[in-house]
Amino acid sequence: MFLDEGAFGGPTMNNTQIQNGEKTVVIDLNNRFSAEVTPMVTFDFNSARLDGAAQAVLRQQANWIRQFPEIRFRVYGHTDLVGSDAYNKRLGQRRANAVVAYLERQGVDRARLEAVVSFGENQPLIATPDRERRNRRAVTEVSGFVNNSATLLNGKYAEIIVREYIESATELSPSAAAGLAAISAQGG
Repeated sequence: MFLDEGAFGGPTMNNTQIQNGEKTVVIDLNNRFSAEVTPMVTFDFNSARLDGAAQAVLRQQANWIRQFPEIRFRVYGHTDLVGSDAYNKRLGQRRANAVVAYLERQGVDRARLEAVVSFGENQPLIATPDRERRNRRAVTEVSGFVNNSATLLNGKYAEIIVREYIESATELSPSAAAGLAAISAQGG
């Protein structure tokens, strides 16, 4: 006897909850983004230059972002507590702009990226008046959908899953393809 534990209707329930507003899809997508790639890069003191480690993280972000052309992203710039608030606001903005420019060079459509927010020194991760690299950061987050339509994914959930599935496929080697052809020819 088969017992349906509710997993079969999961995708349908997900779509229904999104359409009803019961589920905040932007939060879910942002949680997925943060779980699958590092959403934050850090900077040297008084700098908006992306070092090699930051560029590696941003290449991973760009790969993820390109898979979901329906989604928009916002980059938040931050600084540590050293310097004036006005200077740090400008520096945070330069950091956000640097991330957006790099993602664009990695093939992400600029129209899907926004770097207009700078928190400067207002939201430190580590509360210290000293230099702190973890506070000197830019954070990429899901901000919404192209055309600002929360129902953009309505009816397209399966398309995204199929697209991910197809893109994850690998090509068979010639010997494996020959083996499958032989099995198919035998009728089994």
